[in-house]
Amino acid sequence: MHRALWTVLALAVLGGAAALGTGFAPGRGGNSAGGDSAAGVAVDSMSASRAVEASEWTALEPGLELAEFQAFPGDADPKVAALRIDPARFELRLLSASETGENRTPREWCATFGLAAAINASMYQADLKSSVSLMRTRTHINNPRLSKDNSILVFGALADTLPPVRLLDRSCDEFEEALAGYGTHVQSIRMISCRGENVWSPATKRHSTAAVGVDSLGRVLFLHARSPQAPHDLIAKLIELPLGLERCMYTEGGPQAQLNVGEGDAAREFTGTNIAERLLGAGSREPLPLPNVIGVVRRARREP
Repeated sequence: MHRALWTVLALAVLGGAAALGTGFAPGRGGNSAGGDSAAGVAVDSMSASRAVEASEWTALEPGLELAEFQAFPGDADPKVAALRIDPARFELRLLSASETGENRTPREWCATFGLAAAINASMYQADLKSSVSLMRTRTHINNPRLSKDNSILVFGALADTLPPVRLLDRSCDEFEEALAGYGTHVQSIRMISCRGENVWSPATKRHSTAAVGVDSLGRVLFLHARSPQAPHDLIAKLIELPLGLERCMYTEGGPQAQLNVGEGDAAREFTGTNIAERLLGAGSREPLPLPNVIGVVRRARREP
């Protein structure tokens, strides 16, 4: 759900933008009703096997690393932020205002629930609470509907033999069986498929993007690109970066696309924008309250 309210001036500028062939509204871009397009741009094998360690990574604490890659030289916001999470040391947690009773900014979600980080869980509906697709935990259902979108992030494994986190692809995984093994399910739009393909068609709409991916070592990546980019173009850039991305899903676009890392005065907030705001000369905006976030929680240490 995207709820930007434009002034008369904004509408005039947007009209000019449309004439130039530039879009602004976050959304599914070239994705079809089935959640993908047939773009089918495969990940280069060299990119897939590229070492995921890079000098850009800063260890925040064991198992949690942050990098900001210079992805769009010349842009006012050239960096893509990537938070890399080791699921052996951290677990994911879905938090929803439909359960807790209040929308919060990502920083507020972190402060209230002791999270090490938080990112958009998915796009949301006009009630400002419900996800557009399947979203549930073992104790709370935000949206019970399985949509046509092809990515489902699952975590909260119900058996020690299962990977702690998986990003399922409905086109190639036995997803019904996989869903049964996890307590939390978050469905959204596929960006990189199980076959390593960029599944968004080229489009003109440009906006910030928040996304969640998994790398070749099973680590989780929270991704944020403030630079307004068409999703197809952003995905191509993510594939080029030394992230080791194997799969990736879209969680929000535009001003609502947000990532918070850390707590208190040390927190880093990454906020979104879109091409319309750029045309109006808008700078950084205050973070917006979100109804649903995926949080990062330190795992309790087990006694030997």
